[in-house]
Amino acid sequence: MNSGASDEALDDYSLTRVPDEARHSWVSVAVQRFGQVSSFQQFLVGAVLGFGMDFTDAVIAITIGSVMLEVITILLGIAGVREGLSTSVLARWSGFGRKGSALVGLLIALSLAGWFGVQNGVFAQGMHDLAGWAPEWAWAVVGGAVITAITVFGFRMMAWTAYLTVPAFLVLAAWSIIDTLADHSLGDLMTSAPPGPAMSLAEGTTLVSGAFILGAIMTPDMTRFNRRPSDVVKQTLISVTLGEYLIGLTAVLLAHAARTSDIVGIITSSSGLLGTLILATAILKINDWNLYSSSLGLVNSIDVLFGRRVGRRPVTLVIGVVGTVLSAMGIVDNFTDFLETIGVLAPPVAGIIIAEYFVVRQFRADLDRARRNDVLPGENADWMPLSLVCWAAGSLVGEYLDWGIPSINSVLVAFLLYAAVGRITAGRHLTRSARSTAPRTDMTKSGG
Repeated sequence: MNSGASDEALDDYSLTRVPDEARHSWVSVAVQRFGQVSSFQQFLVGAVLGFGMDFTDAVIAITIGSVMLEVITILLGIAGVREGLSTSVLARWSGFGRKGSALVGLLIALSLAGWFGVQNGVFAQGMHDLAGWAPEWAWAVVGGAVITAITVFGFRMMAWTAYLTVPAFLVLAAWSIIDTLADHSLGDLMTSAPPGPAMSLAEGTTLVSGAFILGAIMTPDMTRFNRRPSDVVKQTLISVTLGEYLIGLTAVLLAHAARTSDIVGIITSSSGLLGTLILATAILKINDWNLYSSSLGLVNSIDVLFGRRVGRRPVTLVIGVVGTVLSAMGIVDNFTDFLETIGVLAPPVAGIIIAEYFVVRQFRADLDRARRNDVLPGENADWMPLSLVCWAAGSLVGEYLDWGIPSINSVLVAFLLYAAVGRITAGRHLTRSARSTAPRTDMTKSGG
């Protein structure tokens, strides 16, 4: 391996295609995907649902949200494994253009840096409640430093982390169920009224989809390491279905039993020292991906906006420090508001990428040729006005339409608008091209 290829490998191919020899088995990627979906974040969402909804409504909210997430995840994942590109780099030729992809990268970077802070703050709160001898900000520094160190080493180290932490988290889930639910009737919990203020089905589904919509959008960051599209389908169906239902519904029952949405308090009180230690591993197995995808998004934005190629590793260090500071400042207190904001801004991005890659296909020929030669396509326009209009329209509909589920409305509006207008404009372009290349008929006759 030459030095250039070695540097790309250490950088986890942040701005280039992942070559075939760097791809991994679907199990290796699936464990990390399951680690994302079965994360402590899902416990938090399930507890909020259980505090405001009865069990049946929570099942419906999780089902609707999960179906939406699986469709989006599979389609984006297939694009990722075919092209071997991260989400923000793929966006250059999937509807957004160069500078438009920088906006996508910034959205991912800023949002996931926030998620990194949220998860790290939950870890700090749990450890402080157990130990008590150190302030929360100190635990936040410790947690942020450990996660940043793992993420700096990239995909392979994160895979080994998932192999260790995913089973540990499943043990925690079983432990919490047995300990907390032992003195309760499962039937009573499934039919009992929610212990807190009522939450509507639309609000619940928005919470579910908003909680993982960024996880769906960042899917190419992960599936670019897969080997074939079928791997994406298998790992998505298994991880999203089991993660959403197993972890989400468990948290709903725990919230009903404990009559609170404070899932940290439930786990700490029910599982003691071991539960809190596993809590740390539970957060670790998703927070490394928050940091990882945030760094990929920012690397692409810097490359586009400033024309400078910076390494993923130093960018990871910078974001890790920023995210750790945010967690020490108590960003976790704004958890629900943060989810709702992401639930409005992020979904249109998925709708546009899917519409361009699978329906309009304006850049697919360029992508196919470049993929055969193991290079990137030539640069296209800086801005794609249609994507900006669709992004704005999807966000506005998700925010202001008082009907249905905002996140689903947002995805559908962006997808349908881009697909419809994109197909019409593409058809007109082909018609003009055909006319310009057709042989011209000479209407005059020589010689009279």
